[in-house]
Amino acid sequence: MKVKVFYHDRCFDGACSAALFSRFYADRIRNDVEFVYSGLLHRAGALFNENDFDGDENAIVDFKYSSSPKITWWFDHHQSAFLSSEDAAHFEQDQSSRKFYDPDFKSCTSFIATIAEQRFGLNPAPVAELIRWADIIDGALYPDAKTAVEMKAPAMQLTMIIESTQDNEFLPKLIPLLASKPLAEVVGAPFVAPLLPPLLERHQRSISVLRDRIESKDATLFFDVSDQELEGYNKFVPYYLNPESIYSVGLSKSSFRVKVSVGSNPWAPSPPVVNLAKVCERYGGGGHARVGAISFDVTQHTAAQAAAKEIVQELRASVRDSAR
Repeated sequence: MKVKVFYHDRCFDGACSAALFSRFYADRIRNDVEFVYSGLLHRAGALFNENDFDGDENAIVDFKYSSSPKITWWFDHHQSAFLSSEDAAHFEQDQSSRKFYDPDFKSCTSFIATIAEQRFGLNPAPVAELIRWADIIDGALYPDAKTAVEMKAPAMQLTMIIESTQDNEFLPKLIPLLASKPLAEVVGAPFVAPLLPPLLERHQRSISVLRDRIESKDATLFFDVSDQELEGYNKFVPYYLNPESIYSVGLSKSSFRVKVSVGSNPWAPSPPVVNLAKVCERYGGGGHARVGAISFDVTQHTAAQAAAKEIVQELRASVRDSAR
């Protein structure tokens, strides 16, 4: 029997969610299965291909809802979980008791752990480290920006590797290790460890690039690194470099999209008041109240730039209004 697990690709919480779901399924549902992992990315246009849902069971974790009858399990915690009101209604009417949503959880990993323990009797203790770090990383629960940028903990090193990988085979190999081994062992695995030194070097370069590119005005940062290979930059670097900031808007580019990243400083001198998920939804993106993103087709660079500048103006105006 094949269980196909679709997860938010190039995302630490996405990979951890896939790992925890697999552990839960094998432990509490049935263990005579083959798990197949398939990453999903936010992009312009259709997010799902119905033909890919070819498992005997198909699960989506840490990603938007699909109303396909082939999807048998779903877990998500993003405020922007539904592509349409029809999808939201479809979820509300679901009677399977195998589709779950709660935007109040810091990570999808901890959400799956909670549901699996309370409703299915899973013991989450063996993966407590994984759950704790998924909450810290996805919820930006670092004590300060310095901790978030120094990349000393194995979980943070894995995050850098996961967010930077271009190898479609890498995460399907990594996910089973996340479900069964301490994170220090995972980052030391023979196919993982050699990836770290060049990424740490790239991380240092990205700090230098961002220091030169960031424009700070009205506690809102803007930077465009779309001419650099930096889509997987550490999103806390802007706040490390500009601790006075409240919001940041960044433009980056990869082989398949131009991305507008919209975030808020977890250590801001004044709390953010704008719901960034709602802002991003207006442009076809989404996320959480404190962090969101919009994906444009790689040919739509001008449109992405225009959206980024509009959002920067909106956030700067909100800061000025709050200061009055």
